[in-house]
Amino acid sequence: MMSKHVAVLMGGWSNERPVSLKSGRECSDALQRAGYRVTDIDVGRDIATVLMELKPDVVFNALHGPFGESGMIQGLLELLQLPYTHSGVLASALAMDKHQAKIVLKAAGIPVTDHLIMHRADVAKAHAMPPPYVIKPIADGSSFGVFIVKGDHAHPPQEILREDWNSGDEVMVERYIPGRELTCAVMGDVALGVTEIVTDLQFYNYEAKYAKGGSHHLIPAPLQPNIYDKVQKLSLKAHAALGCRGVSRTDFRFNDKAGPDGELVCLEVNTQPGMTETSLVPEQAKFAGHSFEELVSWMVEDASCNR
Repeated sequence: MMSKHVAVLMGGWSNERPVSLKSGRECSDALQRAGYRVTDIDVGRDIATVLMELKPDVVFNALHGPFGESGMIQGLLELLQLPYTHSGVLASALAMDKHQAKIVLKAAGIPVTDHLIMHRADVAKAHAMPPPYVIKPIADGSSFGVFIVKGDHAHPPQEILREDWNSGDEVMVERYIPGRELTCAVMGDVALGVTEIVTDLQFYNYEAKYAKGGSHHLIPAPLQPNIYDKVQKLSLKAHAALGCRGVSRTDFRFNDKAGPDGELVCLEVNTQPGMTETSLVPEQAKFAGHSFEELVSWMVEDASCNR
């Protein structure tokens, strides 16, 4: 039987282009080792024409950032009727918009942080809420444009007014949750292991995520069994609430000093989690007994339209 022809979309033009290229190349290599016929595509504005000429059986979406995970490329693939990996149009758009995602997650009974939506010029004028708090773009990934404003900061960060800021004028200001960084991937309808992310940097930022030595991952996370189980259940619940498909990853903060059971808060759901050598989902899949080749093969076989 002839192997499926898989087009791997990578690159693009977002802030996360370098990570997408690395994710895409590693997934492409793994798919070829698994026996698929693979074509790598560094995505440009002509992607519709490229795909119509190529006519692949499946599209593996390894794009990161607004175009690749906001519902835009998903809508295009629906129009072209090309089966694709990860979540569909609505789930992708919802998860990428942190404000709208919180509304849906909160309605589903998932704990989220208190937040405000403000123009970045207003955020720079005075503290929007008592420090400590976090400022982040509403629709960006890999922790681009994130600031933690600590209690000893006399005024908000003025860097948010920089002329080269390209993450939109509306930003989210949310209560800072001290404590531990936890994450859990969902593969289909199964929650994988829970990972604790430990970094010496200020928080799990771009460098911590993608630079070698920027962070280290503890899997299984050293948690009480009831908290470990709660993270897995909330990850499945968040995946379902947003309507995700395929693989997603949900991030949490856990303040183990806040009362007997601590405070566990969902930060966001990633519908296009990283797939590099330092990425969390491949580690969690391996912990569950799936090789990298098996993981990406499962994603290809799970691909569809109408997601």
